[in-house]
Formats: sequence, structure tokens, C-alpha cells
Amino acid sequence: MNPVVLFEDNHCLALDKPAGMPTQGDDSGDPSLVDWAREDLRVRHRKPGNVFVGLVHRLDRPVSGVVLLGRTSKGAGRLSAQFREGTVEKRYWAIVEGAPEQDEGTWSDLLVKDERHNVVTVGAGGKQAELSFRVLDRWRGRSLVEVRPASGRSHQIRVQLSSRGMPILGDLKYGSKVRVAAIDGGHRVALHARSLKFRHPTRPGAIEVVAPVPPDWPGSGP
Repeated sequence: MNPVVLFEDNHCLALDKPAGMPTQGDDSGDPSLVDWAREDLRVRHRKPGNVFVGLVHRLDRPVSGVVLLGRTSKGAGRLSAQFREGTVEKRYWAIVEGAPEQDEGTWSDLLVKDERHNVVTVGAGGKQAELSFRVLDRWRGRSLVEVRPASGRSHQIRVQLSSRGMPILGDLKYGSKVRVAAIDGGHRVALHARSLKFRHPTRPGAIEVVAPVPPDWPGSGP
């Protein structure tokens, strides 16, 4: 399954990343979202030579949804600054095992990353991570939860949910007992970057980009 272009202009490119595709190149050597975007722009716009694609944030490989890229160095720099400053509004959907006790609320934790094993835990001395949540649906021991992270820590949503006894469906790394298949036959976690809202880097006004629920989404309710 290839990415889908959700929004594009001279400075910005927003793509719907399928679960299983790395955002950028890694040790696997598998085609990345950035590689795909560069080639797609080259072909569609008939650009000779190298095509600029600026990565301004990332999604974990088993996660689907909106990824924002810069099409110019100016655009990439200004978009990156918004992510660093925490002004980009990010909304995720997650299917979790279990359910929060409350229908909505805010969680704050200190997260520690083990760089060697690429695992994050809640612990003293970590970096502050905060998110708000709202339960959208409950059924058969599972819940559909909307999450809005105020920070952008590695694996933040996955860890903050798992540490409260609610691992995301398919997230074997953080406690789920259920395997969920991605559309390419690999595995995914039931976490989807539903939308991003950001300031345009060169003109007034905000832009919100929404990614539809993908075909390999595990579904909800009967």
C-alpha cells in the first residue's frame, strides 16, 4: 500500500503513511516515506536532479496516519520549529485493551528512553510527557480513545497507555497480547495519526489535515 497525498502546496506536503512503512530510511533497507515522497514529487512534477524533502517529525513504523513534510528548506525549518515549540495540534486514535476509568482527562509522566533497545519506560529522571484523552467508544473489553499529546516524546502515547494497563491493540512491544496485521502482511499497532493542525510556514492562517481510517484498522464495536 502506497502513501496518499492529503495536502500539498509549494512549501508543504502532508501524506497518509501506511502502517509498516518507516518514515525515514533505517537498517532494514525498506523503502521509506521520505524516499517515496521524493520519487513521487520527481515524477509528478517532472523535476530533474535531486528533489528536496524535509522531514519535520516522525511516526513509528507500525503506526499509520498523517505525516507532514517540507517541500522547501524554508518550509521545513519553520514547520520543524512549530513541532519543537509544541504549537502543532496532533490528534490520534487508538484502540486499547481495557478502558480508562474516566471518559476524559489528562496524564503526565516522566519517560526514560533506552536508546540501545529502543524501549521507553515511565521512571524518575525522565523527560516530561503530557497528553489529554477522550473515550469515543467502548466494547467487549476494548476502547477507542482519542489522544492529543502536548509533547512529542518517543513512543509517548504507546507507553502512557500501556503503563496504565491499557496497551494499544497489536503493540507487542508494550504489552498487547493480540497481533494485528497490516495491509502489507506485516504487523501494525492500532494507533492512527488522525489529524495535524499547523500554521502555514509562509502565509497567514492554519491548516488542518485529516487522514481517513485505513483499511487495515482493526475496527470497533459489533
